[in-house]
Amino acid sequence: MEEKSKNCILKNFMLVIITALITCIITTILVYSYIIAQTGQEIVVKDSKGKVNVVGSIINNLASSISGRKDTEKIFVNDKFAEIKSKIDGLYIGDIDDSKMMEGALEGYVSALGDEYTEYLTENEVESLMQDVNGSYVGVGLYIAQNSQTNQIMVVGVIEDSPANKVGILPGDIIKKVDNDEYTGEQVTQASNHMKGIEGTKVKLTVERDEKEIQYDITRSTIKFKCVKSEILENNIGYIRISSFDGGCADDFKAAYEELNSKGIKGLVIDLRNNGGGLVEQSLAIAEMIVPKGSTMLITADKNGKEEVSKSSKDPIVNVPVTILVNEYTASASEILTAALKENTNARVIGTKTYGKGIIQGIFLLNDQKTGLKVTIQEYFTPNHNKLHKIGITPDIVLELPEEWKGQLTVDKQYDNQLNKAIEILK
Repeated sequence: MEEKSKNCILKNFMLVIITALITCIITTILVYSYIIAQTGQEIVVKDSKGKVNVVGSIINNLASSISGRKDTEKIFVNDKFAEIKSKIDGLYIGDIDDSKMMEGALEGYVSALGDEYTEYLTENEVESLMQDVNGSYVGVGLYIAQNSQTNQIMVVGVIEDSPANKVGILPGDIIKKVDNDEYTGEQVTQASNHMKGIEGTKVKLTVERDEKEIQYDITRSTIKFKCVKSEILENNIGYIRISSFDGGCADDFKAAYEELNSKGIKGLVIDLRNNGGGLVEQSLAIAEMIVPKGSTMLITADKNGKEEVSKSSKDPIVNVPVTILVNEYTASASEILTAALKENTNARVIGTKTYGKGIIQGIFLLNDQKTGLKVTIQEYFTPNHNKLHKIGITPDIVLELPEEWKGQLTVDKQYDNQLNKAIEILK
């Protein structure tokens, strides 16, 4: 009887301890969940050696479930970061702008990926990007990109009749300085934003060409994208030049072609030279006007290797033979269009090997709806599943421009052997 009484007391004691422990855990989870709900932040607990505390991680997961937050940000308590901040706060004699420091930390975190096309976008950079997409901005009229081999900023295109075009800047020039501030390749977005500004103000560009530096004083003006230019050439051959794939470009191409077709053209030259790319959907919309219905126009693959195939769902409207002009500054969306026509139709490609940008970036606004992230999300392949990134497209007919015309934005027709070859094929 005494033994049973002792066992009963022990069981009750253990029950009290277990109940207290469960109550403690539930209380901790609920409190933690409340903190997350109020602050929008999670903390991953680390021990003195920097290893993640398993119990802390479990609490994180449970609290996230209770709070219903699937997109909760995780802030990893980093001793080194805390130590640096403490030293700066306690010792630095200048003013400290925490907001600016955080922007710099975010930019550095993203740039450490080492991908020249992935970057954190500040509020000003997001606004600038939206202006570009909408079809106009105040600046000088250059398309620039990072040369990953030299880590320099290279001009890949110049908008016709723009301030940069009028002073003589050419594709292939290297942007060294903007208003005496030096820029390297990974700072292409900052350099681009520096060139933009208030209409009528001046900006000084220092460019390198043939190992010589040239300075240009340029007056900023409103740049309105006119991505399509068309005319009728000799032998009743239609000509459409696409300078970039901006919003509305496919509609402009359609209107230009329909006007040319109404005049009875018997062939079409599509000029993609010095076209650095733009919106992929605009490029595909143009391809769909030319390739047969049901044709594969583009294959993309994400980080897990999952592929998506873009196929034409419409009957084409272009019913004449086509030739395409390309050069070493034909890139990205331009290469998508070139490959789609080259591998789905009898279109002949003429010129020099293209740039070889076979990756696609997505633009994502962050939770504040002001800052953003541009990140490489897919690699793309030609319809025949040929790799393009850092390889480019070799033309059916490889033909260099005469030496004196290389790098020029426009070439006098009588010396443009690439254009003349395209016309000859279409006669």
